[in-house]
Amino acid sequence: MGGTLDNAVRAIAGHFQIAGAFVEAAPYGSGHINDTYCVVFRQGSARVRYIFQRINHHIFKQPAALMENIQRVTTHLAAKIGDEADARRRVLTLMPTRAGAACHCDADGNHWRCYLFIEQARTFAAVESAAQACEAAKAFGQFQKLLSDLPAPRLHDTIPDFHHTPKRFAALEQAIAADVANRAAAAKPEIEFALRHQDICHVLLDANLPERVTHNDTKFNNVMLDDVTGEGICVIDLDTVMPGLALYDFGDMVRTTTSPAKEDERDLSKVTMQLPMFAALARGYLSAANEFLTPAERTFLPFSGKLITLEIGLRFLTDHLAGDVYFKVHRDGHNLDRSRTQFKLVESIEQQEAAMNKLMESL
Repeated sequence: MGGTLDNAVRAIAGHFQIAGAFVEAAPYGSGHINDTYCVVFRQGSARVRYIFQRINHHIFKQPAALMENIQRVTTHLAAKIGDEADARRRVLTLMPTRAGAACHCDADGNHWRCYLFIEQARTFAAVESAAQACEAAKAFGQFQKLLSDLPAPRLHDTIPDFHHTPKRFAALEQAIAADVANRAAAAKPEIEFALRHQDICHVLLDANLPERVTHNDTKFNNVMLDDVTGEGICVIDLDTVMPGLALYDFGDMVRTTTSPAKEDERDLSKVTMQLPMFAALARGYLSAANEFLTPAERTFLPFSGKLITLEIGLRFLTDHLAGDVYFKVHRDGHNLDRSRTQFKLVESIEQQEAAMNKLMESL
């Protein structure tokens, strides 16, 4: 298995501008979308690591457009960071192909890319402290800030309408009406919860907020933290970087970081929005983003957590009713459990929304 993998990745690596001799390759990380490998090259007396990824073109149907986005974004970030200390660790470095392209398309139509490995930093599966949450939020805020002056043209939409909550709600309504898996009756409480919240789905789209360059997948494990200082050193996983609202990114931070419960937790008593963790996110994010955010954007920061949490709950519930055709499931009712967890977190946010707004005013 190892030899076969080495040979396959060695062949791909030969298409990139990498000096030295190929040493070995091994699967890397825990991502579920792209195939990722850590590849070692010997350059003189040093062993230098690279990350190779095969892009999942079933999810990202226009890999060339996606890679154009990433190339523009990383080039702009690198220029803005300039000669800052650890500059090559603070932004992903794309290795060009021998033809000078951002990715290589193999004989089977698969698109491959390569990044320089970022050493002495790592990601965490779950947040371990408010200080970590603050650092991650600061990194995402800095990411938006540095890209706030990205020159035209507009980036490609790698997944159209990814955070268009009204369209996500419309998809749920269609799934309820079709009920192809005959699951609507058993999911009645969740359906009723979703229907009661239809009126908030349009709020951000109706608020006339400025379009930004946004990450759109701001899970805690998409920021690398420095091994020594704990600083948020680099934002990774740029596949969903595209035009959006700054609040989408902050809202998803709230959704994925403030509750100690897992996304599919069955014991709903464990699901709660922890106000101290929210405060840490807000402090970190605003320390970097405050200078470019409009007053309206700042006003809607607490609300964004509720909306994005509701949105992913709608998506889980829709997939459950449709027969689990999008999200991977590992047990019966898995997507229904996921939707219940999200909706419970929405309730917890609603119960603390006044305190969240008061906190934002103090910041």
